[in-house]
Amino acid sequence: MRPSTPLIAFVALEHAAFLVLEMFLWTTPLGLKVFGQTAEAAASSARLAMNQGLYNGFLAAGLVWGLFAAPEAGLPLKTFFLGCVVVAGVFGAATASPRIFLIQALPAAAALVLLRAGH
Repeated sequence: MRPSTPLIAFVALEHAAFLVLEMFLWTTPLGLKVFGQTAEAAASSARLAMNQGLYNGFLAAGLVWGLFAAPEAGLPLKTFFLGCVVVAGVFGAATASPRIFLIQALPAAAALVLLRAGH
């Protein structure tokens, strides 16, 4: 197992969790707490959150695909999807909350560095 594999799996798991939180738990007490929203704000943004959750699911799926793909396909897949996560995390930190950088971009960037260092 390459050193980047557990971290890539972690990033994929994070994005699968984001999918669940944003698509199914957005307006629940857990979703309100995680995202620091009022019930009214969550209700008015629920459709947007579902869309955002779907995109996070695509990122998770792409990373899992990269983990199970043959090495010649896996490296570009993992590189691409980790890059997407880093960009999304940096953008989210700049536009929504600096916490997003720590939760989303930093683990993906670390995985990307480990991935590229191992090849």
